[in-house]
Amino acid sequence: MSDTENRIAEIEKAMLQPDFWNEPTKAQAIIKELQELKDASEGKGKYDRCPAVFNIVAGAGGDDAEDFARMLVEMYQRYAESRGWSVMVLDSNPNDHNGYRNITFEITGKDAYGIFAKESGVHRLVRISPFNSNGKRQTSFVLVEVSPSISNIKSVDINEDDLEISFARSGGAGGQNVNKRETAVRIVHVPSKLSVNVSSERSQQQNRERALSLLAGKLVAFNEEQQKRELKGLSVEKSVKIEWGSQIRSYILHPYQLVKDHRTNTETSQIDKVFSGNIQLFLDASKDLE
Repeated sequence: MSDTENRIAEIEKAMLQPDFWNEPTKAQAIIKELQELKDASEGKGKYDRCPAVFNIVAGAGGDDAEDFARMLVEMYQRYAESRGWSVMVLDSNPNDHNGYRNITFEITGKDAYGIFAKESGVHRLVRISPFNSNGKRQTSFVLVEVSPSISNIKSVDINEDDLEISFARSGGAGGQNVNKRETAVRIVHVPSKLSVNVSSERSQQQNRERALSLLAGKLVAFNEEQQKRELKGLSVEKSVKIEWGSQIRSYILHPYQLVKDHRTNTETSQIDKVFSGNIQLFLDASKDLE
């Protein structure tokens, strides 16, 4: 039997003991571990039930791209809230216009990662720029990365020697509530160049543990994507370029209004509803994507 199978058998045996529920919090954690282990042993889609971690990065377009990042953040958060799901910001790098250079947040809900996984990719916005006094049309790009949040990081093979871990101070908006201790954590996985930043927790250790969980999820999503590319006979993709020609979806506000997913050809002219979180039609259409 594999280590996973042995652990499943061990937990199932423990659950039969009469004192199993004497410590409810511990028992619930063990049951959660059992579910993750079973999911991990089921093959494709094994992380679908995990929370979804979004990393949204502004690309070409300056202030417009960073404002577009904000619009996408609010779109996903409103969708989550409409379903009664929880949203937690793990790290953010805002600009002076309420936009984001980058932001990482977690959405927890039923099958969250399975539902959001296909949102990964470059998103494109075309509109009259509110930051341009000449009223010119501006095209901007934002990268959306979605990965599962994996609490049992032992299920993912991570070599500690492959990690570069650094610490920094966590700061609040406008210089308020600045934490004088270096609690914010950044971890880089050197072989893949994947990186995570977490500053939401109170202690350095808590941020480190959360960062490792995010990194595990990123590695899972990265490896799954590379396997799909190899099956299609494509070369391994080192990084995604946040620019024209690589977008999965376009949001056009001028000269007409249209949101179109280029992979499924799903489209709607009700762009205000989309940015208000009404994205179910795109999520449903993407279910059949490989």
